[in-house]
Amino acid sequence: MLRFLSLKFGRLYRCLKLLLVVGLFVILLMNTHSLFASFQRNELTDRRFISLNKCPACFGTSWCRKFMNGQVSFETWGRLRFLDFLNVKNVHFAQYGEPREGTRRMVLKRLGSNQELADIDQKICKRATGRPRCDLIQAMYKTEFARLNGDVRLLTPDVVEGWSDLVHCPSQRLLDRVVRRYAETKDSGSFLLKNLKDTERMQLLMTLAFNPEPLVLQSFPSDEGWPFAKYLGACGRMVAVNYVGEELWSFYNAPWGQRVDLARQLMDIAEQLTNNDFDFALYLLDVSFDNFAVGPRDGKVIVVDAENVIVADKRLIRQNKPENYDVWYESRFEDCDKEACLSFSKDILCSRVTVDHNYYAVCQNLLSRYATWRGTTGGLLHDPPADVAKDGQLEALLDECTNPKKRYGRYQAAKELRDYLAQLSSGAR
Repeated sequence: MLRFLSLKFGRLYRCLKLLLVVGLFVILLMNTHSLFASFQRNELTDRRFISLNKCPACFGTSWCRKFMNGQVSFETWGRLRFLDFLNVKNVHFAQYGEPREGTRRMVLKRLGSNQELADIDQKICKRATGRPRCDLIQAMYKTEFARLNGDVRLLTPDVVEGWSDLVHCPSQRLLDRVVRRYAETKDSGSFLLKNLKDTERMQLLMTLAFNPEPLVLQSFPSDEGWPFAKYLGACGRMVAVNYVGEELWSFYNAPWGQRVDLARQLMDIAEQLTNNDFDFALYLLDVSFDNFAVGPRDGKVIVVDAENVIVADKRLIRQNKPENYDVWYESRFEDCDKEACLSFSKDILCSRVTVDHNYYAVCQNLLSRYATWRGTTGGLLHDPPADVAKDGQLEALLDECTNPKKRYGRYQAAKELRDYLAQLSSGAR
């Protein structure tokens, strides 16, 4: 019955996609003149288009020279502005060219929808002037983003706690790391806030409050083995990150061996973000097929949306010893009928040393039969080969990892599932 419903929703999704394609074709016919105009100009050299004119109420300026020189340009369909209403997340594919290195693909993000960006402008104006509209640049100097002037030595937890998921429970060690690795300054490498220019401090705080994804990518860089996309730079309210590959959803019906390898990597990511030598636990709060991508050459799985990540400092938790800090925390399973839903308490994630949240999130939303996405159920490991299905071990481990029946069962199931997937991936079975 469940499989029938899955196929039914799958057909409905394909029909909707066909209707969308037909609708786009009609729109193209109605906008022929603007179509040709869009292909003739590079809007990424326009200061207003990338909101460079709003700095320091922006995300940075480190890549502005590349933007203004025309080295960054939208890919074909990204140049058509009348299609922007379909791109609610404001994520664009682009090309970056260097004379000696050729071109490479990249992703541009505005870090929010048009409405969210307009809302932050209104909030800045209201805090500074009491009115929803104002001179944004002047207003920035009258907000909390300008409170930390050159006399303030460090960025401290009491100032930014709760501004976003990244700093829901910040430690001084985390904030020093964020400042020291801040890429939108020429003098990076120091954890002293006073070494940043006034505009750089405001941009850092603006990013931290609005969408801290760039700071997550900078603080936990891919060059050091963290499973995130590589941060490249920013200009105005346009952030550039490295293009990883197709989204994980594209591999939903890939050959079984490839899906097993992807599942193994996802469980490895859950383990790395939970337990690492730095004693920072990075908990993924938004886990879906769209938020991971797969490299075309190496097949490596990478997190490509890091906006909703809580970072808990295990050393600080052990030092402060909050109530039940050393009691293993078990995330509660909820069989909801929505896509990519998770049950969690941010305060508990911040106050326990041992937490199974990442295992739970990956198993429930990506791997198990409970995973639901775009009208399809069954998870990445759906329809295993007959010998694997007959064995029953894979299904049992996925069920225990998602909805454990034993106390602390998810911890053991996650460990055994990683080992089992590694065996399947290497062809040991």
